[in-house]
Amino acid sequence: MNPYLEALQPKLSPKDFEKLAAIDNPIVHEFIAKTSDLCHPEKIFICSDAAEDIAYVRKQAIACGEEQAILTLQGHTVHFDGEKDQGRDRQNTKYLVPQGVSLSKALNQMDRQEGLTEVRKELRELMIGKTMIVRFISLGPRDSVFTILGLQCTDSWYVAHSEDLLYRAGYDQFVKAGPKSDFLKVLHSAGNLTEEMVSAEPDKKRIYIDYMDNTIYSVNTQYAGNSVGFKKLAFRLAIRKASIEGWLAEHMLLMGVYGPNKRKTYFAGAFPSACGKTSTAMLPGETILGDDIAYIREIDNVARAVNVENGIFGIIQDVNERDDALIWKVLTTPGEVVFSNILVKDGKPYWLGMGKELPKDGLNYTGQWFEGKKDETGAEVPVAHKNARYAVTLSALENVDPELNNPNGVVLGGIMYGGRDVKAYVPVQQSYSWEHGIIAYGASLETETTFATIGKEGIPEINMMSIQDFISIPLGKNVGNNLDFGRKLKNQPIVFGVNYFLRGIEDGKYLNSPRDKHVWVKWMELRVHNEVDAIKTPTGLIPKYDDLKKLFKEVLGKDYAKEDYIKQFTIRVPENLSKIERVSKFYQENVTDIPLEMFGQLYMQRDRLLEAQKKYGDYISPEKFQ
Repeated sequence: MNPYLEALQPKLSPKDFEKLAAIDNPIVHEFIAKTSDLCHPEKIFICSDAAEDIAYVRKQAIACGEEQAILTLQGHTVHFDGEKDQGRDRQNTKYLVPQGVSLSKALNQMDRQEGLTEVRKELRELMIGKTMIVRFISLGPRDSVFTILGLQCTDSWYVAHSEDLLYRAGYDQFVKAGPKSDFLKVLHSAGNLTEEMVSAEPDKKRIYIDYMDNTIYSVNTQYAGNSVGFKKLAFRLAIRKASIEGWLAEHMLLMGVYGPNKRKTYFAGAFPSACGKTSTAMLPGETILGDDIAYIREIDNVARAVNVENGIFGIIQDVNERDDALIWKVLTTPGEVVFSNILVKDGKPYWLGMGKELPKDGLNYTGQWFEGKKDETGAEVPVAHKNARYAVTLSALENVDPELNNPNGVVLGGIMYGGRDVKAYVPVQQSYSWEHGIIAYGASLETETTFATIGKEGIPEINMMSIQDFISIPLGKNVGNNLDFGRKLKNQPIVFGVNYFLRGIEDGKYLNSPRDKHVWVKWMELRVHNEVDAIKTPTGLIPKYDDLKKLFKEVLGKDYAKEDYIKQFTIRVPENLSKIERVSKFYQENVTDIPLEMFGQLYMQRDRLLEAQKKYGDYISPEKFQ
């Protein structure tokens, strides 16, 4: 017996000891033993992913009060995070960087030794009187070239339960791997808890990424984006691993889109949170592989992709029966669902934008809520938080794609990049080349900040490839990796830019309805197979009116006016020139290692815009380019 396993034996039941001993990896035992020595849990539970273990985790999440079984429908529970723990915390999420090393200026970072000392101080003896739950996770399909193993130690039964819904079981993969030590590690503690079973000291929240040791530290937080370590936190480590090994780890949805004669084309799509990623992934009539994180590899000269996860931790605001029929059905029928930060009244869940009349009182993340309730700043507390969520397994969805667990992934026909660009880009356009798409749509992705991150809303910012919050390598290196990845493919996916949030020039109203995105997706599918023509504009290839008119009738059963087409696809030269200036300034000020091609592509787009402006003016109807 190795000394770490021996040291753990007093805190393990005979059954749990047997489960841990079956994993022949001393690095696993060392991490758990050192975590136990730091946090001092009363006992340790090893989750083997057996049915009885999974049921025990769910039962304990309810028994301890982190989840409440107060909803009428069987299997539905609700979790509340603290008032100051309602989103990803940028300020307190930092990379631990060794002395003499510096990541890009845009990344939040601190000295590694200083950070380790600080976070370990916060974690010391924090699990006294608690059970430490050990979870083993498979990121990506099991027994696959895509598979990355992960281990999390946590004192939160809610976090452990969420992982059942969101990830593939990994215990048997660790057993099979033997002494292999290549896995990601997460140590999390919700910290001291209030009577309401929420983190009591959010001001001491720390989320630190030690990429030198492939370890995530998270403390004094329960919000899943900060505490479920294999969500966006371990994603940061995967990005670094992918950069070293020559593949891509991306903040992308994966979906299958049907074309003529039941043809299915697979797309990946990068959208910042609250920008339409999940609703795109779950369009009715199409199939979903994932809504958040994808691994993409070159296999036999094509890009193949898998969903890292096995479930959805989705924003629930604006989910309604009409626009989101598939997820609505899951959320309103019996089955395993964990709601967070919604309102509960008479055993029913309520959230903002659900299309139903909302109660005047009930239970929400602030406790007993009533209309007009104010928070400590004097602001009125909404019925539910804007960032309220649901967690479900993908298998609960009727349209889950049969290739979800294919160890070889799926072949990508297209990649889309979309943000909250209210002024410049048209609703959908195709790049002129892989390089143009990666730079003009991906690296130039611009969006307004939303409620999914803590801080001010509505501030325009560059969000490179929707990955900027999570990146753990120099930003310029990431752009270069994407350019290089496409160049080694014999058949490159076509790159598209989409924008669901374009507003009118004069009245400032949105020019698209939420359902219109289905038409843009269908047009992209046809373009992948070169079955419709496109119009060349300075920013990309855009649809022809007649093709969209036909698709609107076929897909949505509605007429599409020429006037709407012209408003949506008018090229706004001043706004696009300003966008290029903002993008160029961001990279010049924050990135020292940017590929020269970045500025080359931007300059070429600028020249095309200036030439069109000289010929047609500031605002150019798409008809001028035909």
